[in-house]
Amino acid sequence: MNTTSKTLAALMATAALGLAGCDVEKTESGNLELPKYEVTKTQEGDVKLPEYNVRTPEVNVTQEKRQITVPDVDVSTKEKTVTVPNVNITPAPNVDDSQRTMGNR
Repeated sequence: MNTTSKTLAALMATAALGLAGCDVEKTESGNLELPKYEVTKTQEGDVKLPEYNVRTPEVNVTQEKRQITVPDVDVSTKEKTVTVPNVNITPAPNVDDSQRTMGNR
């Protein structure tokens, strides 16, 4: 795998983590020591990273009252009304290929 492919793979992995909707807090600085090497350029190159249009799903979380059976302190059970989450996910809309921008295919 060449350096460009490794860099692109690292960028894609980083982007995937960002799209997961996580809250990230840096807790410690890292360190990277690259190996020393010499390279002879044999031709000119042109690098263009792909572009992406991302449509995320719509997520709605609500609550509703529901009767469930829960254990009582004396290990007997009784019905109790509790609030439980209700999650509805609307997938991102379909996009025809003419609207996609993903570099060369």
